[in-house]
Formats: sequence, C-alpha cells, structure tokens
Amino acid sequence: MRRSHVTTVSLLVALALAACTNAKDVLEPSAITPPAGSAPEAQGAATVPAPSSTATTTAGAPATTAAPLTSTQSAAILSKTRLQIAPIVGASVEAATPLTAELQTRAKQRGITLAGSQDQTATHVLKGYFSAISEGKDTTVIYVWDVYDPAGNRLHRINGQMKAPSVNSGGSADAWKAVAPATMQAIADQTIDQFTAFLGGKAG
Repeated sequence: MRRSHVTTVSLLVALALAACTNAKDVLEPSAITPPAGSAPEAQGAATVPAPSSTATTTAGAPATTAAPLTSTQSAAILSKTRLQIAPIVGASVEAATPLTAELQTRAKQRGITLAGSQDQTATHVLKGYFSAISEGKDTTVIYVWDVYDPAGNRLHRINGQMKAPSVNSGGSADAWKAVAPATMQAIADQTIDQFTAFLGGKAG
C-alpha cells in the first residue's frame, strides 16, 4: 500500500509539473491551437492571452482567419472613405500640380475614393499648408495637413518636411521654382500613407 501510495504521489507530482509546462506553452501563439478544439474549459483558458497579443498571434495557426478579417475590415474602412482635398495653401501652382496628381494616384492605390470640391458625401477633408525655404544648393519643403470631418471638426494632423537638391532655380528668389516635382510626389505618397495609418488606428 505504501509503495502504491508513493507511486501515486510521484505520478501526481509528474502531472503537476507537466501541467505547469503546458500552462507556459498556452501563452505562445502556437500552443493555442490544441486547446481550441478540445473541451470548453481548455478553450476558455486559451482565450485569456489573446487580447494582449492580438497582433503577434496573427502568425499562429488560429489566426489564419483572424488576419484576413483585420485586412478585410481595413479594406472596408478605406472603401467607405471619400476624401476631399481642399485647395493647397502656400505652394505655387507649378508645385501643387504634381502634388495633387500624386495624391489622387496614391489614394486610388489605397482604395480611397476621392470626392470633388462640391461633393456633399465626403467623409474626410484634407487641407494642406506649404512653405519652401532654399538654403544653398538645397530646398526644404515644410508641410502641414489637417484632416477634418464634414462638420469642420479637426480629427488629425499630419506634418513634416522634405529636403532635396534645388532644381531650375535660375537665381530666382522664389524657392518654389527650386522644388522638383519628385519632391512633391514623395510628400503626397507619405501623406496618403499616414492618412491611411490614421484611419486604421482609429478603427482599431
């Protein structure tokens, strides 16, 4: 009897140690799969770490459906977005033209619909303020974008600056003549990317 009791205690200790090991594994994304298909109690235990590691668990087996859902939700938000771009303030017409064209191109690539200036269905309005400063052989473009809702409430601000070699300056005092179209296009790309990130962050 004593031997069987000792054996039983040894088995219980071994099971307890095994349970501790398994408990640690449950925190890993790859360890969530086995309990998910077992008893309800195991499913409940597996869901505990999920909220604190949603982003990291998308690579695990159970996230094969979660990752597309996130992508689908993001795509749905972008598809419902109708962006109206207000007239650019501060930049010359020559500099604003490639900027506006690239904003339209980038927005379409992201799945965002552009709304006309008279469109009353716009969900967001993007207003840009620009200035250019020439220093030696370089010209720096400083930009600020304010994102508004249809009611005129500011929702977000995007700002930055881009420095590039001056072109076609010809000794002119107008710094905008030294700004290359590629510089304005790069600013447009960054703007739409940051606007998209803002929409995704707001949705999350």
